[in-house]
Amino acid sequence: MSSAAAASRRGRPLAAALAADLRRIVGHRRVLDDPASLAAYESDALTLYRCRPGAVVLPGDRDELVACVRLLHRAGIPFAARGAGTGLSGGALVPPGGVILGLARMDRILELNPAERWARVEPGVVNAELSRAAAPHGLRYAPDPASQAVCTLGGNLAENSGGPQCFLHGMTAQHVLEAEVVLADGRCERWGGPTLESDDLDLRGFLVGSEGSVAIASEIRLRLVPLPEAVATLLGAFADLHAACEAVAEVVAAGLRPVAMEVMDRRAIRAVEASVYRAGLPTDAGAVLIVEVEGPAARIPEEAAEVEEILERHRPLRLERAANPAERAAIWKGRKGAGGAMGQLAPDSLVMDGVVPRSRLAEIMDFVLRVEEESGLPIANLFHAGDGNIHPHFAYDARDREQARRVEEAATRILRRCLDLGGSLSGEHGIGLEKEELLAEQFDPPTLELMRRVRRAFDPAGLLNPDKGLPLPRGCAEAFHRHRRYRDGRA
Repeated sequence: MSSAAAASRRGRPLAAALAADLRRIVGHRRVLDDPASLAAYESDALTLYRCRPGAVVLPGDRDELVACVRLLHRAGIPFAARGAGTGLSGGALVPPGGVILGLARMDRILELNPAERWARVEPGVVNAELSRAAAPHGLRYAPDPASQAVCTLGGNLAENSGGPQCFLHGMTAQHVLEAEVVLADGRCERWGGPTLESDDLDLRGFLVGSEGSVAIASEIRLRLVPLPEAVATLLGAFADLHAACEAVAEVVAAGLRPVAMEVMDRRAIRAVEASVYRAGLPTDAGAVLIVEVEGPAARIPEEAAEVEEILERHRPLRLERAANPAERAAIWKGRKGAGGAMGQLAPDSLVMDGVVPRSRLAEIMDFVLRVEEESGLPIANLFHAGDGNIHPHFAYDARDREQARRVEEAATRILRRCLDLGGSLSGEHGIGLEKEELLAEQFDPPTLELMRRVRRAFDPAGLLNPDKGLPLPRGCAEAFHRHRRYRDGRA
């Protein structure tokens, strides 16, 4: 390897003068540029891609954030905002020499208005913390990603995160009313307003899901929803995934609106039951289906009985209803801890994020099982069945280059099949680096060029999370290294 190539792989240090200027803004300890600290920021939760930044800067409020952005823009340094690093598409990485703006210190709930049912927060507020703060007022924040105990609301906005409850309550986009944003050159604007209809151009809607590539949210106003009067949580165990998916399709076809419908297969169940997240799930089942209904106390028993009747028609091995809040909490502990439980299976993981129409769920899962058989790779499945968002989970060892190659090939096959079935490349994880090569298979060239033009309107210099979520130019793509820590001999 040439010395220049080796330097690129190690990452380019930030110029001393620029680092000193950043320290004057945020404080000496809030600029990280030592190798040990930077190693923690060279990937997000998708370890497939790695690239060490030149520095990580930790602003503590909006003024510090704005000053940092203006300084980096003047210096022509690429930069990206990052929350808790729980993203699963490589979306919070910067090219060598770039700067990550870590927003975890901007974690204040600025205002909570129970009468109008909204909260104003900084982007570093952890998702679950907002619901805890709202609960004494009989309210909650509905979007609930599996990582809600650690993921931040700014990151949720950037990826348009969902979660189990999105079947009834919608994605993040349905809950963001307004955002104060910092543009790539440091200018501040306010997008949106008190209601979802406040913005004629819908810049608020354009911001949500833009993967941090058009602006950085420094403050967000979020809609809150009332806590339900009653909740019923059902757990059905089935012989196989196909039966569970067919049951989901019938619930939807019947016009019922559960708050959540989640599926886990046998491999996911057994990983959970062998972990600290164990919930008493049946390890002999081929799949479990969790269905939760909520609403007025007078209606929920009848609605739960309708769901039970449908599930019974698909011959469950076991069907039960949580008898109390503790049993309900155990079921959800198992489902939301499933991703973490997979960590015991192998050193590396790739969690996919394809979407299909709900009527095609059984078909796509049959295809996933076929890919598993043909590739020889074990795949665990846990997904938001209610909105057709599948999450095949590959646990593998990236030190085995052939195994890593087969994982990427198998994942690509599944995503292409999602497109064939009328679906999409992503439901909530974003495009990031992971899926950028496939975008041309979902969108035609004029559409992709329009996306680029709109993005350039907000960031003409291309410094803000450059090219993320769009097909990368060849030179940019090569800046990010697949399985870098193994290829560099740093396992």
